[in-house]
Amino acid sequence: MAERVLVAVAWPYVNGRPHLGHIAGNTLPADIFARYHRLVGDDVLMVSGSDMHGTPTMLAARQEGVSPRELAERYHDVFVETNKRMGFSYDLYTHTDTENHHEVTQCVFTKLLENGYLVEGVQSMPFCLVEQRFLSDRFVEGVCPHCSFDGARGDQCDNCGNTVDPADLGNIRCKEDGSTPEFRDTTHFFLRLSAFQDRLTEWISEKDDWRPNVRNFSMGMLREGLKDRAITRDIDWGVAVPVDGFDDKRIYVWFEAVIGYLSASIEWAKNSGKPDAWKAWWQEDDARAFYFQGKDNIPFHTIIWPAMLMGHGGLNLAEDVPANEFLTLEGRPLSTSSGWAVWLPDYLERYDADPLRYYLTSIMPETSDSDFTWDGFLQANNNELVATFGNLAHRVLTLTTRNFDDAVPEPGELGPDENAALEACDTALKEAGEHLAGRRFREGLRSFMALAQHGNRYIDTRAPWKQVKEDRDGAATTLWTALNIIETLRTISYPYLPHSSQTLHELLGHEGDVLESGWQRHTPEVGTALPTPTPMFQKLDDSIVEEEADRLAAASAR
Repeated sequence: MAERVLVAVAWPYVNGRPHLGHIAGNTLPADIFARYHRLVGDDVLMVSGSDMHGTPTMLAARQEGVSPRELAERYHDVFVETNKRMGFSYDLYTHTDTENHHEVTQCVFTKLLENGYLVEGVQSMPFCLVEQRFLSDRFVEGVCPHCSFDGARGDQCDNCGNTVDPADLGNIRCKEDGSTPEFRDTTHFFLRLSAFQDRLTEWISEKDDWRPNVRNFSMGMLREGLKDRAITRDIDWGVAVPVDGFDDKRIYVWFEAVIGYLSASIEWAKNSGKPDAWKAWWQEDDARAFYFQGKDNIPFHTIIWPAMLMGHGGLNLAEDVPANEFLTLEGRPLSTSSGWAVWLPDYLERYDADPLRYYLTSIMPETSDSDFTWDGFLQANNNELVATFGNLAHRVLTLTTRNFDDAVPEPGELGPDENAALEACDTALKEAGEHLAGRRFREGLRSFMALAQHGNRYIDTRAPWKQVKEDRDGAATTLWTALNIIETLRTISYPYLPHSSQTLHELLGHEGDVLESGWQRHTPEVGTALPTPTPMFQKLDDSIVEEEADRLAAASAR
């Protein structure tokens, strides 16, 4: 029976161009998951968008001397184009400065206020004497009270992942001028997180299937005890507070950004001409929601957003929050400020999307940090995509079209090797499906590659290029069996390699989209016309490793 699956993807700050870190932790795994569920016939809604109101955008805009809106819209367009070229299959990728998002955010705010979960309170906040304004979040930094990292922000420490109150920062300083701010009282609305302590503890303690890092981090926060959290800020960029007397304040970006999953679903429904369609994913008991995040976003999606949903009432909680660990680059943390990054628009000018999707999945930081290297990328492309998967498909299709009139041949009686090959197809489909459903994407990819390796061994053993000269019927049986393997690889590769899967779909003589085939082993129909085979992947020269190292060095030296 088909399920409704909400695939909610973290909202990136649009203060610069997208890079590897934007997709390795959330967008790529989310897209793999969404594509798999569509292929098995589930009703999927995959949404996200650009976080226009984050303080990183405000900081970048100040540095460039432009308005936050101008900068955010510019980079939002880059994200939209990059998502398209990478093959990310969003049902809607929007942004947080739409009229719809403002309206939905204010509705959620008002509902929580009416239910007694938002209260006014006085907070002591850093005030910059140089700039004569209150500083929020990334506009201040200092020593983390949890791990002593000198560089924690006023809302969160990137080193340990804990949320931070600016009053607890040691050696606090203004981000832009380095001056020491003084603390002044200001009135804000607070989310009464403490009211959800017991409900959240009970809910998370039952999540035995969550990744250990996600569950343990969340339970650790709960053991420390939840504190009420200010959800408005003294800024003029963002969603207005729908309460009289708060005209000079805006709703805190992390409060309104997580509402984006709901507002994007509502926007998608409006765009589809069925304004109530979103309710099927948010209010029906049988719908399941999955929030794909990086580990720095865990508390916002396992503590704050669930508390908001509980306080609002009538909206589904998450089935899972599959948060990945961090991706490093050539042994060093990604750093956009120092130029140590692989920018996706630049990558796509030189290489295809699928090799990057494949390599990032093969090293996906599902349970621990992982490292992207250009040598690893080269080896994955040349030794696995080209030499294993691509080579199998190309030589089988070439031998078939060359020797059997450009059509699927009729097999004879199947022997032990043929039956073993078909059994390997069914096993790979079953194993890969279980891994994909369980958010174990690296393991699913291993099942895919194991089948490709089996196919190569089978072809090498049967040697149809010799059979066709001595036993034409035997060669037909061999190639028909090999086509079964390739058909199965086409199916399993779809979530991971959508462009290549579609190419193979057409090389196998099919029309339409791979999605129409479903998650099953397809038996090649005898007589199906096959087009002239073309390679699916391009072998890369070893020189790219040094070339990319030089690019990194040059960018980080600026």
